[in-house]
Amino acid sequence: MCELGLASLAFFYCDFREDQKRHRRGLLSSLLDQFCQQSDAYYGALSKFYSAHRHGSQHASDSELAQCLKQLLALPGQATAYVVIDALDECPITSGSSSPRDEVLGFVEELVRLHVPNMRICVTSRPEADIELVLGPLAFRSVSLHGENGQAQDIAEYVKFVVSTDRHMQKWRKEDKELVVRELTGKADGM
Repeated sequence: MCELGLASLAFFYCDFREDQKRHRRGLLSSLLDQFCQQSDAYYGALSKFYSAHRHGSQHASDSELAQCLKQLLALPGQATAYVVIDALDECPITSGSSSPRDEVLGFVEELVRLHVPNMRICVTSRPEADIELVLGPLAFRSVSLHGENGQAQDIAEYVKFVVSTDRHMQKWRKEDKELVVRELTGKADGM
């Protein structure tokens, strides 16, 4: 659909190991970049934004980036825009003022509340209380794989595969391999 121009897709994976992938600014920059590569209208909107910020010499704030993305997604006549935010639970929670996760959750809430008819949002996460508190009321459809038998079985099969095919682990005693499989599978908690 994207190749035919019938849809646009932007995917963001939250990763606690990479600073740019655990904050709202990284999310905004990534989504803007991906969408602008897929539509001339999106590119034009970002180009105007870039020019308004002295061709990149003037640093745009997070709220300016968020406003630009919201305006871009609300452009009339565009194909359906799909926003996928994966592993939201990987955004850190910090004490004090707003944490990176709070900021990303707040932005997702802003996007949903725009009610853009040709925008679809998919957020994946472990079922954590703060995330469910914000996203629960917003969800049109929610699917939980966390407690599904198939999910646990897939994890167990993957762990067994890695233990049996890794050349370093092949040297281990059978009992040690079984212990690793049992412990990792038991403590995987859906992940």
